[in-house]
Amino acid sequence: MALKELILKNRSYRRFYQDEKIEYDTLKELVDLARLSASGANRQPLKYILSNEPEKNGKIFKHLKWAGYLKDWDGPQDGERPSAYIIVLGDKRISTNFLWDHGIACQSILLGATEKGLGGCMFGSVNKKALMEDLNIPDTFEVLVVIALGKPKEKVFLEEVDETGDIKYWRDENQVHYVPKRKLDDIILDI
Repeated sequence: MALKELILKNRSYRRFYQDEKIEYDTLKELVDLARLSASGANRQPLKYILSNEPEKNGKIFKHLKWAGYLKDWDGPQDGERPSAYIIVLGDKRISTNFLWDHGIACQSILLGATEKGLGGCMFGSVNKKALMEDLNIPDTFEVLVVIALGKPKEKVFLEEVDETGDIKYWRDENQVHYVPKRKLDDIILDI
């Protein structure tokens, strides 16, 4: 699959076929893509917690805040929740400035997931303190982001931002998810 096709298919999916299990080895393969990616000053301060078991997934799920623009939706129902998670941590013993490392790592993980026919969603809006307590994560680590993964159960379409300039994603009556994107000419400055 060409890179542009992977990028177009790599959407923020929020509903999944929960019973479609992702093997632990698949999660390790995805983290390996992150491991091989660039790292600021090559410090490699990121660590990962992998989860593909229902009990642990449940502990993670309850600490995520789903789809801020969809005010009347509290997240996927049971049966549509992610079947796996990767929690990206910063190891404060290595560095306290994680720069852009987790953004690069997450993009590598999500593109790898897309290539495997999976989908995901990155969460920065996480109750990090409670998650650390529930999973007994030592305070030498900082939760940077959580990636939810699964086989997507929803369709996501890109559309151009309309004349109002509204960039808020939305869903139609059939729960099809739409994501407005700015035009290429609107983001390139001729200076």
